[in-house]
Amino acid sequence: MSTASRKGRILLVDDDSTGREAATFSLRKAGYEVDAACDGREGLDAFSPKVHDLVLTDIRMPGIDGMGVLSAVHKASPGTPVVMITAFPDVSLAVEAMRMGAADFLTKPYGRDHLLLSVERALDRQRLVEENRSLRATASGVERPLVVASAEMVQVLALADRLARSHAPVLVRGESGTGKELVARRIHARSPRAQAPFVPVNCAAIPPELIEAELFGHEKGAFTGAVRARKGRFRTADGGTLFLDEIGELSPSLQAKLLRVVQENIVDVVGSDESVRVDVRVICATNADLAVEVEKGRFRKDLFYRLNALEICIPPLRERPGDVVALASHFVRAASGDADIELPEDVLEELVSRPWPGNVRELENACERLVLLSPGGTLSPDALPPKAKTDALLPPGGSPLRLPDEGINLFDIERSVILEALDRNDWNVSRTAVFLRVPRHILAYRILKYGLEKA
Repeated sequence: MSTASRKGRILLVDDDSTGREAATFSLRKAGYEVDAACDGREGLDAFSPKVHDLVLTDIRMPGIDGMGVLSAVHKASPGTPVVMITAFPDVSLAVEAMRMGAADFLTKPYGRDHLLLSVERALDRQRLVEENRSLRATASGVERPLVVASAEMVQVLALADRLARSHAPVLVRGESGTGKELVARRIHARSPRAQAPFVPVNCAAIPPELIEAELFGHEKGAFTGAVRARKGRFRTADGGTLFLDEIGELSPSLQAKLLRVVQENIVDVVGSDESVRVDVRVICATNADLAVEVEKGRFRKDLFYRLNALEICIPPLRERPGDVVALASHFVRAASGDADIELPEDVLEELVSRPWPGNVRELENACERLVLLSPGGTLSPDALPPKAKTDALLPPGGSPLRLPDEGINLFDIERSVILEALDRNDWNVSRTAVFLRVPRHILAYRILKYGLEKA
């Protein structure tokens, strides 16, 4: 179910206008939101796992009947309960509907109380299933705790829980350090795939010449160094979820192969003439604007539209100060051994005022330093890391950077910044990574990507 502020949203599909209007009236009066459709085709066009908590459908309708609606809804969103309605009592039909996963069966004419009881019972059962699945996933270590206080992140998690019911790909967007993998883990943990593997892959951390074999597997002897066969991440995640972080770093050829897997559930193993069928849900994450990458010809349009069908955008920490306070309290407790330490007002003011370009990851590191360097357990803003110096990136006078009307090439700027940082640090990659505040493997990949060499 979505948020506690409403009872739920129901899709009602019935070709009987009188019955449809009566059911809609009863449901809305009981506090539900209702979208009504007059046949199966219209109902399926209107259905969205992101929006609807339950589907109520008549069985006998022209075109796509209720059994067709049930099948299509469960294929798109296995966790969405479907209640069937019929004016023709038929035990065999009821048994078949239940076998296909119907949550309940109503026979016309039904009373208002019977309708509401059936809907409430189906929603309650689904809530219990999701809660049990979440508890099992938390116990298994797949789902990690998410500390949120802002309305923005509450909405993000509510959307993630809705999308968990579906098998469709999900694209999670957000700056580095905002918690994209945590959201992906939550989606998996609350999905019908929760008991199967969750396999995370950072596409930017694997050398380009190895990532194809890493994802799709390889046969023994497929290339130099392939001394034994390897399943690859897709087959390892079979039945579960594969999380591809930094998806924008994949080469065009790998993007094409990924599209084939997403569309056809088929993996082409390196060094083999045979394809392997897999059942994997793909969740991708990126801090880049893939729509811009598509316009620049650096990301496949067909893959973007396939991955972008279900999208979650995580706002940066600077746009949700309420989460800064909640997260800081959590991190300080963790760093101090769960001691009950109060955050002084001056520390909170300093934390909320900072832009946190590294988002939650940067805040966590700052809180650990705060606890370690505060004498006598009294937290002081002086123990926080110094603020990032941004003046060097501004033109003389400190005024905001003015961009040319004709636009700029962001990749050329990134290449130039990396090159200058390498020169300043005598081409020591580790020191340069610290200087640029990025992981060393990310910098190493960028150096390879741009073909940078010491002059």
